[in-house]
Amino acid sequence: MLVMVGDEMDKDFDSKLSIQNNSDNHVDANANRSKGFVFRAPQENFTIHDFELGKIYGVGSYSKVVRARKKDTGKVYALKIMDKNFITKENKIAYVKLERIVLDQLDHPGIVQLFFTFQDTTSLYMALESCEGGELFDQITRKGRLTEDEARFYAAEIVDALEYIHNLGLIHRDIKPENLLLTSDGHIKIADFGSVKPMQDSRITVLPNAASDDKACTFVGTAAYVPPEILNSSPATIGNDLWALGCTLFQMLSGTSPFKDASEWLIFQRIVARDIRFPDYFSDEARDLIDKLLDIDLAKRPGAGCEGYASLKNHPFFQTIDWHDLRSRSPPRPALQGHSSGGEDTHDSSFNPSNVGDATSFSEASNVTRLASMDSFDSKWQQFLEPGETILMISMVKKLQKLTSKKVQLILTNKPKLIYVDPAKLVTKGNIIWSDNPNDLSIQPKKVMSFEDPKQRAFQWKKAIEALQSRR
Repeated sequence: MLVMVGDEMDKDFDSKLSIQNNSDNHVDANANRSKGFVFRAPQENFTIHDFELGKIYGVGSYSKVVRARKKDTGKVYALKIMDKNFITKENKIAYVKLERIVLDQLDHPGIVQLFFTFQDTTSLYMALESCEGGELFDQITRKGRLTEDEARFYAAEIVDALEYIHNLGLIHRDIKPENLLLTSDGHIKIADFGSVKPMQDSRITVLPNAASDDKACTFVGTAAYVPPEILNSSPATIGNDLWALGCTLFQMLSGTSPFKDASEWLIFQRIVARDIRFPDYFSDEARDLIDKLLDIDLAKRPGAGCEGYASLKNHPFFQTIDWHDLRSRSPPRPALQGHSSGGEDTHDSSFNPSNVGDATSFSEASNVTRLASMDSFDSKWQQFLEPGETILMISMVKKLQKLTSKKVQLILTNKPKLIYVDPAKLVTKGNIIWSDNPNDLSIQPKKVMSFEDPKQRAFQWKKAIEALQSRR
């Protein structure tokens, strides 16, 4: 095992992360553009101690976004802090480079701005525009649901920004209310380009060693907003973002996402079945637009067809919108933050820099929506269920033994029951059933079993099991 510390580790990471302008003998248009590429947002020689860190805006699998005030200038940023160790271990370097280079080239009032980057031994930092109005998700939660005029305002600004992104040949791939931020004066900005995918004809310069290596049909995003074509392993298109827009508009007007259910499995079932239940109070125009955006045929979604965005912007739902003077309009009055709904999203007002880069400080908060597992949609796991039994959670995990570990499919059902299956042979290797004592799980025969979830969902497993125990 090779162990590197201090400067040696830093140099090794820099060599992998650095974005070079050289390429091999193959020359294409994008490569030619890359030769003269200069970053607008520079890499600075700052340290984390140059900033006064405040509340945590959000938590991801390898990052935190923290409110940060630069001590010498007083300017406030949303500082995205990324764990180098996790990025390297999980082979996410290409994604980080792609997000950085894409954000550097985006220039639109509806997209968060990247100001500069820096790094240290443990972490990478992106200084982003701080959107003091919080997430659109917070406004929906605080108000219960938005009025149609409020939803129309926000939807129009989202459409305006998406048109810009799509015209550049980019697919965002994670549009949802948590990634739609409000400025201090109440206007929408799209954030979190960690899943962005350039299309073949993209007008964005993507340097040769700064491109994600996943296939266009790789599953990314969030369960409740994923379109049916991605579940069927079709390549990503701008239609994916338009489906997510339809889900977001539905959520603004109703307070909940259109395919919300008790588990990822049930959510995916409803998406593929296109099981949409419109509330009676939706106007005909709103219902029609959402119905069209959530069309199974992605080419029929407004904005994705031959008419382009004209078919979306000319929809009757947006009849009162002046697209040429969009951001001069007065935004809806925000619902102010009252008593926090609690959970683990209630953060201290300060953040300890000594924890930056510590793997434990980058664990997911319980209220952060996780990337959905494609495993939970695969019908082959149904053979292990009894009639009327449904899957609540499922993940490929490592069953730990004394000297080795073996991958198994761990399935939690509503019975309640835990099953672990050999994924290659598709045979049940064991059941973990509840004892008569609702506070215990008993394993037959009695022994201790240890599982490790590489997707770091241990807390979700714990909460799901506790929720079932409390119902017994």
